[in-house]
Amino acid sequence: MTVNIVEVSTKSEQLKQVFQSIDAKSCPRYFNFHMHTVFSDGRLQPSALMNQAIAIGLKGLAITDHHSISGYQAAQNWLENWKWNNPGANAPTLWSGVEINAHLLNIEVHILGYSFDPQHSSMKPYIQRKITTGEEYQAGNIIAAIQQAGGLAVLAHPARYKRSHFELIPAAAQLGINGVETFYAYNNPNPWKPSDRESVQVQQLASEYGLLNTCGTDTHGLSLLQRL
Repeated sequence: MTVNIVEVSTKSEQLKQVFQSIDAKSCPRYFNFHMHTVFSDGRLQPSALMNQAIAIGLKGLAITDHHSISGYQAAQNWLENWKWNNPGANAPTLWSGVEINAHLLNIEVHILGYSFDPQHSSMKPYIQRKITTGEEYQAGNIIAAIQQAGGLAVLAHPARYKRSHFELIPAAAQLGINGVETFYAYNNPNPWKPSDRESVQVQQLASEYGLLNTCGTDTHGLSLLQRL
């Protein structure tokens, strides 16, 4: 398959502009950048996910299955077919996405990759449906791989790990990460709502280190408006 570098670059720039406008009210009814399908540990088929996204009225989204882009690819094919059969209808923008296990400050964290070229050789180790090892498991190398493929790298749910987000975010920033998942619901509230204290703290750190803000429900269940 021929790689369209201009198209990848344009979509990444578009996504960067969206991330620059994200706030506490962006998710889950306008944007959602963290969702899983049956191609990793989610319960939704890609077609059902896209049907919900359109019903909700999402402007943009990314499917972030663990170490897999199969759900994204299926959803992209479904969306193209839907647009063909619904000419003139408002369709959400679907960016490529993946969630990758990584080693940072001697613990395991998750790094979200967005708007990368799925065909780029740098991404091959990270879309084989398994956790990498050795140098490929190091956070700095994962961030670099996503960026080499034209994408944006984001630290997922930074206040959910064995080490503090006050340590992890500066370390990730030093490695060149693009952003952090600022608005995240840590206690799975219903209705979904980003955790106030953690979101404020992460947003302040993002501002301090010049990072983009993202949001997502981290959906694993059957509703895009909930985590589980």
